[in-house]
Amino acid sequence: MATQTPPRWDLTNVYPSLSSKEFAADTEKLTRLITEMEAFLREKAVAMSGTEEIHQLTSLALTLVDSFNELLLTTGTLGAYIHSFIATDSYNKEALRKESEFDQVAVKIEQLQVLVLTWIGKVAGRLPEMFKAEPKLEAHRYFIEESARQSKYLMSENEEMLASELSLTGSTAWSKLQGMITSQASAELEVDGEMKRLPSPALINLRSHPDGEVRRRGYEAEDKLWTSIKVPLAAAINGIKGEVNILNRRRGREDALHSAIDMAHIDRQTLEAMLGAMQDSFPMFRRYMQAKAKLLGKEKLPWWDIFAPVGEIKSDHTFDEAKEVILTNFGNFAPELRSFAQNAFEHNWIDAEQRDGKRGGAFCMDVPGVGESRILANFDGSFDQISTLAHELGHGFHNDCAVKAGKTEIQKFTPMTLAETASIMCETIVTSALMKEVKNPQEELAILESQLNGDSQVIVDIYSRYLFEKEVFERREQAEQNADELCEIMENAQKATYGDGLDERYLQKWMWTWKPHYYSAGLSFYNFPYAFGLLFATGLYAIYQQRGPSFVKDYMDLLASTGEAPAADLAERFGSDIRTRKFWEDSLKIAEKRVDRYCELVG
Repeated sequence: MATQTPPRWDLTNVYPSLSSKEFAADTEKLTRLITEMEAFLREKAVAMSGTEEIHQLTSLALTLVDSFNELLLTTGTLGAYIHSFIATDSYNKEALRKESEFDQVAVKIEQLQVLVLTWIGKVAGRLPEMFKAEPKLEAHRYFIEESARQSKYLMSENEEMLASELSLTGSTAWSKLQGMITSQASAELEVDGEMKRLPSPALINLRSHPDGEVRRRGYEAEDKLWTSIKVPLAAAINGIKGEVNILNRRRGREDALHSAIDMAHIDRQTLEAMLGAMQDSFPMFRRYMQAKAKLLGKEKLPWWDIFAPVGEIKSDHTFDEAKEVILTNFGNFAPELRSFAQNAFEHNWIDAEQRDGKRGGAFCMDVPGVGESRILANFDGSFDQISTLAHELGHGFHNDCAVKAGKTEIQKFTPMTLAETASIMCETIVTSALMKEVKNPQEELAILESQLNGDSQVIVDIYSRYLFEKEVFERREQAEQNADELCEIMENAQKATYGDGLDERYLQKWMWTWKPHYYSAGLSFYNFPYAFGLLFATGLYAIYQQRGPSFVKDYMDLLASTGEAPAADLAERFGSDIRTRKFWEDSLKIAEKRVDRYCELVG
């Protein structure tokens, strides 16, 4: 464990505090924007038939675009600022109160979106004329056309308004409960000869501890911890999935996956091609796991050894050392990427310290009011945490490319699939660069382990999460699932994907408890986008290796425009057809070469 205390983030350039006059002013501004936009929609748009003169339609559409951009800018800034306190200190009563107040406002924004979608659906047939008549509308064509498509999946206005209001005491409340319970959960465990009370993120990080006995006891401590809080977490996931099922059915969706595919800006053909290629790759990843078990002197790999470090590489980096590794290798890829990361480090955009009350995992959030990002991590000095920092900085760089390109808030919206592309690209940049500098087989093995562990998590484990969520949605249509049933579904999903790569006696049935993605009504199936991001980024990195520095500008242009076209159209810029299995198989072949070399080194 590194001894240097990792940093906490600083958002004082956004607002001085939650109780500041600046924060209060923007809160009042947001209320005013919502009131004005609702009045405008009801007085003008609702009364329109869609047959009006084209100048009337374009004038109204322009006003809506401008108003919506300003609304997104203000709400995005306030929401990110409030969340910065909630994510790092779930005991903060002032932040919890502000979050509750903000949730009430967020419902009104959802209701505005219903009115906007309804109006766009009404004038859908006139959109080509409107784009031709007004360049500013043409610049927002993709968002407007996509809104017209999604307008088909609306309930009546009254039903949509009621659903938004009820979500506060439904899915939103359940999501908060899960976040609070897991962030405040802790367990006592002996680590390095000392009894410690570890918050759940630190306990989870023990999965990569160099001592196998610590990993095993960490696994057992997790089992006791999640068992002790399984009832409220099962209630939360049932409440959320039940609500999503009802709304999907009422809105005419084919199934729970339908809206997730639309949100990802792909189609079922693309998803099926990718999932098919992933499934075919499982035997290859099992070879890697079996080789790792052999290396650790075991017949089969228990769950607590999945993240076990192998080979010899520094595992107690200070945060400054991690920073230097990232900056050096980002700079070798592109000066723009290094400059962005340097700015993030120097201006305290990163909260990396592990502590009680802080959420586990890692994320990057856009703070649109200042054109910046903020990154949460739980840094423990391991090489994997360096990769995590690189990953989240990739998200931030993605935001930065859109900001520097002058994109509006509407244009900046990015689907989950493409959001994961930039982050995984940055991971690849760091690990691939370090691989070229290996000094001996043990160091090579350690870096290969990091790469393959990440690959297997995003391909094999992500597929298990996909199977889990799919079955939970299907079963929830019939009845609630208790915690034991949820554990059974998770274990069955892991058996179907990991197969003989793991010891079936020691799987991780509690994966559903702490993954926040399962607890968001608006992010169903936030699993396959990670696989998309990995494989798409892998393909892009292969193109970069062929083209060299000339690739960078096209790549940055891609990141700046991920909210302005479907994923398939953006992939075509690089000559890739993501609707065919071959594209995904070609990316997986790169991982297969790593597995072959890993097995060769293990012997």
